[in-house]
Amino acid sequence: MLRPRIIPCLLIQDGGLVKTVKFKDPKYVGDPINAVKIFNEKEADELIVIDIDATANAVEPNYAQIAKLAAECRMPLCYGGGIRTAEQAKQIIALGVEKVAISSAAFENPQLISQIAAEIGRQSVVVVLDHKARLLSKQQDVWTHNGTRNTKRSVIEAAKEFEELGAGEIVLNSIENDGKMKGYDIELAIKLREAVRIPITILGGGGSLEDMRSVVAACGVVGVAAGSFFVFKGGYRAVLISYPSAQQKDDIIYSALRAR
Repeated sequence: MLRPRIIPCLLIQDGGLVKTVKFKDPKYVGDPINAVKIFNEKEADELIVIDIDATANAVEPNYAQIAKLAAECRMPLCYGGGIRTAEQAKQIIALGVEKVAISSAAFENPQLISQIAAEIGRQSVVVVLDHKARLLSKQQDVWTHNGTRNTKRSVIEAAKEFEELGAGEIVLNSIENDGKMKGYDIELAIKLREAVRIPITILGGGGSLEDMRSVVAACGVVGVAAGSFFVFKGGYRAVLISYPSAQQKDDIIYSALRAR
């Protein structure tokens, strides 16, 4: 039986674990390897790791660090950042990573999705759609390069195209909600769930287990990801890595699915 997934998302900058707010002002919060060890102990469903500077600085993925993360990680691992060729994706999968995520490269060269899928399998190809509303409009455009470049493509339009090209999963990430911990963009998540057949993961704004339950209640079997919620505690945002217990996850999942 397919189940919703509760997924920590870790951002890496200069080798360290950071957190952002609306894609700005990265705050150092620790060593990513230590974070992986804790999520291992807490039996997280899956882990997403994104190098937020690799693409913006036009550098290759840090294969040495990816290898260390993959060797430590005991859950499915998705890595993104700096991937621009099918050969790079293949090399990352060979290190023990289950999925690779791309964003800007998918817009610059959409055929790359098909090329990567042919090399490593469609199920391992994730496209991240970072989005925010167009000025004076409700349309949600996809932005790349850490939210600095507007593709002027709508989320739904891009998701449909990338599914046809061979993407195996879409990660929907709200720039405006990033780090705010005030809830997800449920309305857009529902539209995306209705628009594509492949798995989707919703990211950006998660601040409570109730926020996650709301996504599952609205969309069914999806991934629900968060960053700040899993690494900060309390109003002063003290660093404390956490993850819901098995009982809490079951309560979130089953109560939400019953509500549908």
